[in-house]
Amino acid sequence: MGVYAITGSASGMGRATADALRTAGHTVIGVDLDDADVVADLSTAAGRRAAADAVLAQSGGRLDGAVLAAGIGPGPGPEQLSRIAQVNVFGVVDLLEVWRPALAAGGHAKVVVFGSNSASTTPLVPARAVRALLASDADRAVRSVRVFGRNASVMLYAASKIAVSRWVRRHAVTGEWAGAGIRINVLAPGAIMTPLLEEQLSSPDRAKYVRSFPVPTGGFGDAGQLAAWAVFMLSDAAEFLCGSVLFVDGGTDAYFRADDWPRPVPLSGLVGYFRRFRPWSSPRSAAASG
Repeated sequence: MGVYAITGSASGMGRATADALRTAGHTVIGVDLDDADVVADLSTAAGRRAAADAVLAQSGGRLDGAVLAAGIGPGPGPEQLSRIAQVNVFGVVDLLEVWRPALAAGGHAKVVVFGSNSASTTPLVPARAVRALLASDADRAVRSVRVFGRNASVMLYAASKIAVSRWVRRHAVTGEWAGAGIRINVLAPGAIMTPLLEEQLSSPDRAKYVRSFPVPTGGFGDAGQLAAWAVFMLSDAAEFLCGSVLFVDGGTDAYFRADDWPRPVPLSGLVGYFRRFRPWSSPRSAAASG
């Protein structure tokens, strides 16, 4: 049985995943604002560091996997913008960077980062906001979306999910992660019936928008369904899954982007690859070949 850290473990998809792992006999170290093994506020640097250290202490410095499910959705108020950036991006990146040695010690660790299909179905997301988040500059990211007025939080939320997905894809394939036996992937849900969606549906204006969004399969997803996907992505069956973004959204992404993906890699991408990387040269593979 394994030891897993889960952020956002007190509700929604994080809680469903924690319940599923515990039912299967695994040890779960939950992180959330309350009702968790580690109570911490991931919207502050100090809170993230405290959470990361507490998980390491409780796990004995060894993790078989992690699920980063904590997230802040769109909402009113300037403070919400900052929290979206801090939790959705830095609440993933900062914790994983601290946990990386513990995950490497696990041998064949798996990491699931909860993204969103908002990353691919929200139009006009400013690229400068994504760049700012990837550069760990939350203030600049917030400033870049203020021009959208009351839709600023929607834009920053989508930017945060783009940024965290790109961070995963950039790092998952490196020697520090894949080469250390750690597999990182993104699970991108659509409209899932969680407390966040219930809150949105409680507002007539927002409910009209949510219900009008195309979901080819109809209705909303269930947190348990996403938990089952997360558990699969933590299993040995996912050993060859690396840097992928899996959409579980009832077909919404495909509805909007049927012809956008897959596409062949551009020549510039291949040139950059051969300049920057030496394929299959991770410490593990080098040791195996030597």
